Amino acid sequence: MNDARWISAGTPEQLRTENTRSILYIEDNREIGQWVKEELEQRGYAVQWLTSGEGAEREVLEKDVVILDIMLPGLDGFTIGQRLKKAAPSVPVLLLSARSAVDDKLAGLQFADDYVTKPFHLDELAARVEVLLRRSGSGLPKRMKLGQHIVVNMTENTVLNESTGEEIILTGKQHQILMYFLGRPNQILPKEKIFEAIWGEPYMEGDKTLMVHIRHLRKKLERNPDVPEIIETVRGIGYRVRL
Repeated sequence: MNDARWISAGTPEQLRTENTRSILYIEDNREIGQWVKEELEQRGYAVQWLTSGEGAEREVLEKDVVILDIMLPGLDGFTIGQRLKKAAPSVPVLLLSARSAVDDKLAGLQFADDYVTKPFHLDELAARVEVLLRRSGSGLPKRMKLGQHIVVNMTENTVLNESTGEEIILTGKQHQILMYFLGRPNQILPKEKIFEAIWGEPYMEGDKTLMVHIRHLRKKLERNPDVPEIIETVRGIGYRVRL
């Protein structure tokens, strides 16, 4: 394979582990490409960087999300993106482009899942990638055990209490919060970060919205909500879910 078109820190098998979210990143600008690749890898992703669409249809089958520049040599990002969606319909595609016209965005969103215009901030790009992964359930084990009695089936999108055999029905926000935790197992997550990721707006000090949702979520998941074993409170910071 042509080294000028394939840039990585190892083979796909070496880069990808069972629980690592894997990104296919297609960008011909080497300065931007190196910067984005390094920043995303520091955030815990495995990034396969291509400088053109050559080989992308094969590689997308092993990835959790695609970040795709539109202005590329040879086939443009619109054409490549459509082919990738055909090859792997369930893999989310995020388009990057300096083209900010509404017509370009509408054309891209005919097949892509998100559209980000250049220049962009890495924090925003990473946040959008997390949203796409959360929606698709990508990068997570298919079956996750919480505590001694809760099983989350990521394929069927269900939560089961094994002790009673009953399915636990969550509200939309409760499900989003749980998926946010499961995507970051064992991490201490500040309440501000959780709120901004779920509600998409700045956290206001003193706002009890997240706390109320956590309380209701605990009532559904915990054997004893007053002594939680699944969703831990980290005093003065936020919450953590242990796996």
